[in-house]
Amino acid sequence: MKKPIIALTPAHNMDNDSLSLMPTYTRAVENAGGIPVIFPLEASKEDLTELANLCQGFIFTGGPDPHPFLWGEDIHKCCGPISVKRDQMELALLSIAMEQKKPILGICRGAQLINVGLGGDIYQDIDSQYHTVFPIAHQQPLPSTYTSHHIDVREGSLLAEISGTSGQIQVNSHHHQSIRKLAPGMIAGGVAPDGLIEEIEMKDYPFFIGVQWHPEYLYETDSTSKNLFKRFVDACSS
Repeated sequence: MKKPIIALTPAHNMDNDSLSLMPTYTRAVENAGGIPVIFPLEASKEDLTELANLCQGFIFTGGPDPHPFLWGEDIHKCCGPISVKRDQMELALLSIAMEQKKPILGICRGAQLINVGLGGDIYQDIDSQYHTVFPIAHQQPLPSTYTSHHIDVREGSLLAEISGTSGQIQVNSHHHQSIRKLAPGMIAGGVAPDGLIEEIEMKDYPFFIGVQWHPEYLYETDSTSKNLFKRFVDACSS
């Protein structure tokens, strides 16, 4: 059986207009049996469609904040760097991937962007917009290879299948934004102890999941993160 080709969206450095991607993403895909390729930032929808035709699955990676205009808000004072070019490319690619009914995985910003693209929204800044009795360290003071908080897994969700539990799993955490209103058709399969959504998925789709944590740093030691990439690549192979 041929290995599936997996498209990954790139990070965009707005200071020098360069593209990059942490090798943890490509290593995780290769470990799960896929062939990772990094997509260009500037491409017409026609060219993106041609490239998408060559791929069996799509990963929307982490990165800077989506532009709040996408869900009808002005920019909050705590909002971080924004790449309009990246927003535009990823939203176009999301539409193409869904038209082709191919597996989709969103990671951190990727999960947020997917939710926004399908009609949901996000908190622009958790600390100033979301309050709880015990604030979780969503920007953990630890390296990404360590976990920092738990997630309550929803029974019957895809995340429960992947993790093998409807109890709790451990995740790492590096984000100051978070999903607020779920997009139509999406459900939350995992929630942090403070109530913030940590995982989204779409039931009536071949494979569609977005996670707020960074499994690409955990797949070597954490079974849920390893199984997430394996299930995604397996879905891309079917």
